[in-house]
Amino acid sequence: MLNIFARASVSRVTDPIGAALVRVGMTPNVMTVLGTAGAIVCALAFFPSGMLLWGTFTVWAFAMLDLLDGAMARARGSTPFGAVLDATCDRLVDGAVFAAIAWWAFSVEGNERIAVAALISLVLAQVISYVKARAEASGFTAADGGLVERAERLIIALVGTGLQGFGVPFAVEIALWLLVALSVVTFGQRIVGVARAEARS
Repeated sequence: MLNIFARASVSRVTDPIGAALVRVGMTPNVMTVLGTAGAIVCALAFFPSGMLLWGTFTVWAFAMLDLLDGAMARARGSTPFGAVLDATCDRLVDGAVFAAIAWWAFSVEGNERIAVAALISLVLAQVISYVKARAEASGFTAADGGLVERAERLIIALVGTGLQGFGVPFAVEIALWLLVALSVVTFGQRIVGVARAEARS
């Protein structure tokens, strides 16, 4: 949903930076891999150790590189391989973040409810993205959008870990169960969108 309302505003900031990076020889694919590797390493290094603030801020910083690789692709010209690489890396980061939060919930908090919410969020994140990819492969474009896309998932999860890191109790648990509910709605929105598109075709 943020993509609809914020994309133009964000692009006005990131596009000049992306163009400058392309001019100095950086490629979108390199930026994608750097951002992905950094986010995965930080998520797995900090969250399971209970270092929620470090995990929150470092994962967020590397996730922001995803905005720059898109800007660089627009400046340099996108490629089919780049699009596949970007989508694949997004799924890897989603998996690492939610798996690391579940690991923290089990090993540090001893809270199975948080772990369950994190694992459900992980599965729904993958399925929501798969619905869009499979629909597009079948020629439908109606499986885009919804209440929570990747940006919203990261924002909700990292707000939860950040607040908990600052000492706010139950912040992660509340954030993740909220994300579960919104993700279920998003999954339904995308499935219904595909069904309606097929009925019209």
